[in-house]
Amino acid sequence: MSTFQAPKGTYDLIPPNSATFLAVREAIAAPLRNSGYGYVETPGFENVELFARGVGESTDIVSKEMYAFETKGGDRLALRPEGTASVLRAALEANLHKQGALPVKLWYSGSYYRYERPQKGRYRHFSQVGAEAIGAEDPALDAELIILADQAYRALGLRNFRVLLNSLGDKECRPVYREALQGFLRGLDLDDETRRRIEINPLRVLDDKRADVQKQLVGAPLLRDYLCDACRAYHREVRELLIEEGVPFEDDERLVRGLDYYTRTTFEFVHDGLGSQSAVGGGGRYDGLSEMIGGPALPSVGWALGVDRTVLALEAEGIVLDLPATTSVFAVPLGEEARKVLFGVVTRLRRAGVAADFSYGGRGLKGAMKAANRSGARFTIVAGERDLAEGVVQLKDMASGEQTAVKLAEVEAELRARLG
Repeated sequence: MSTFQAPKGTYDLIPPNSATFLAVREAIAAPLRNSGYGYVETPGFENVELFARGVGESTDIVSKEMYAFETKGGDRLALRPEGTASVLRAALEANLHKQGALPVKLWYSGSYYRYERPQKGRYRHFSQVGAEAIGAEDPALDAELIILADQAYRALGLRNFRVLLNSLGDKECRPVYREALQGFLRGLDLDDETRRRIEINPLRVLDDKRADVQKQLVGAPLLRDYLCDACRAYHREVRELLIEEGVPFEDDERLVRGLDYYTRTTFEFVHDGLGSQSAVGGGGRYDGLSEMIGGPALPSVGWALGVDRTVLALEAEGIVLDLPATTSVFAVPLGEEARKVLFGVVTRLRRAGVAADFSYGGRGLKGAMKAANRSGARFTIVAGERDLAEGVVQLKDMASGEQTAVKLAEVEAELRARLG
């Protein structure tokens, strides 16, 4: 037993379960790569102020959950709690918005960190795949991203998820709604911290998950009644595009999400099989974020989908992904000469793109065949001194148990043919 364990609220990804996580990341990324999104990777930590300005100082993420620290040089840094602010910072720093037609379309995959009470589906270290379309204000772009996320989930076989959709208005109409909402909230029986939130960002109160707070929010003003004509028309077009493309969604007038930077379109993917932690991903439009972090006006939209939550959703639906075997051919040498010969065969198979492994450690036939079984290989090559003297190896089909002698010079071509 090791002296050390993974920190509280984290976990290790190890085989065979790690293969499912890799497959989920690939399935989410595939439609993005097919739609003009290029890969971006940012540091695991950033300047604290980037998140304070972008995500919002009043959010739980910044005020309670962010891992912040000071370096030996006196810099205030934070482990990234989300991806959008970092990706936008990277795009601005590289002047991607000046290098061609907008939008700049980027996707990313990585680890994120939030200090919160660990529970199933909510970890202090978690994985996301995200996408951002930077520099264009177009309902078709909002619809595109929702459709791509829907496509990714359906490609994985998920069916019991729902898309929640809302509009948060913009700088023209939201202030009027904000004032009306503040007036309503000030009359409720709320704790001091929530009352402070009313004055800083009252929409965040609507996102409060506590039952006693939600009960009091019945009858709160709805943003839809305060949308300006431009936001109303914009939202109507997003809805029409989704309907036209057959992507089902539900209008959720209370959906605000937990980050300050969202404007207009906001959406969430939820799965009913996950209990209280039902959100598997979400996002929306953030037209003012670039200016918040010191950049030019760049209206943008994006989302992040949780890899951990998606895996839990697969488990909830009883979906087992059809993953390719990590090993197709396993070589079992019997004797020193066979070790050298079969090691060369395995190396050449790998160079030809065939997943091949080798019985290391000089174990006997029985132990080596057990290892071959555990590897999941479709075929096993066995060779001893007598086989080599005859210029053959024994090729065993692990499914049928059939074993045939194949000429050593032809074994690689024979395996490639059988594996297709």
